[in-house]
Amino acid sequence: MKRLSAGEWIAHVLATDPPRHKSLVVTVCGDTIAPHGGAFWLGSMIELLAPLGVGERLVRTSVFRLVQEGWLTASREGRRSRYELEAAALPRFERANRRIYSAPGLEWDGKWTFVLAPGGSIDSELRAQLRKELEWEGFAMLATGVMAHPAPERDTLRDLLARNDAESKVFVCEVAELAGLGSRPLPQLVRDCWNLDAVVEGYQAFIETFAPLPALLGQDDITPQDAFAIRTLLIHAYRRVQLHDPMLPLALLPQPWPGSSAYALARDIYRLCQARAEQHLLAMLRREDPATPDADAAFHARFGGLQVE
Repeated sequence: MKRLSAGEWIAHVLATDPPRHKSLVVTVCGDTIAPHGGAFWLGSMIELLAPLGVGERLVRTSVFRLVQEGWLTASREGRRSRYELEAAALPRFERANRRIYSAPGLEWDGKWTFVLAPGGSIDSELRAQLRKELEWEGFAMLATGVMAHPAPERDTLRDLLARNDAESKVFVCEVAELAGLGSRPLPQLVRDCWNLDAVVEGYQAFIETFAPLPALLGQDDITPQDAFAIRTLLIHAYRRVQLHDPMLPLALLPQPWPGSSAYALARDIYRLCQARAEQHLLAMLRREDPATPDADAAFHARFGGLQVE
């Protein structure tokens, strides 16, 4: 099969698996806007997304909806519109960034976190809401009112309970296996309670789609605009797969775990295209706002460290 150029690869991906427009704007906000001060002019976002097949009307609609949903705040200067990441949404971006740019957990102390809501302690509406949000964070329901995860992010769990006014209504505890007691090892809960088939398929599809890019990005003719498009599509696709990954410790997962290979591939591609992508991004942002800052230190720490050029 003929090796595609960068432009051909981008066109192929957009044609075969076009991203949802609003979700793509969220990806750009988290991956590229947040490290550069967290604000953008609407004209800049329109220019950034045009090569990704998102027209002006769709950008305007997507940004408007994100304002309504509390992701962005809006202001005007004459006929121009400026948007900034909503302060209340920043923790959500930060949690997503920790998942995306950090290596999968390699260490585990053997303890599990249980969230317990005994019958009568909370009403059915709150119980259903907590179950939905805890499952979104990778927890599994072991029984009615019993949710478990071997290695949840504690700050995320704390925020989740506070946001739902459930801090004083549930029990949260750490559980360790008692060696020599019981007939089944506790780690077997993973096989019984988490269906990882769809996650495995998602990672494998990601790898298949993006595997050609390291060689392609080694060519000197990749334009900054194409590099930005590739980086954006990369993070958008990787984020989408990760949303369905319960992020269990590697020690509990079937080996070889494709999430590790997907992370390594995403890391390598990101490192290869980030400098040229930044060149294009800053040109677009500074056309509307010359004071747009360079990327912050957290950006250069992504994927274990990016080369500063």
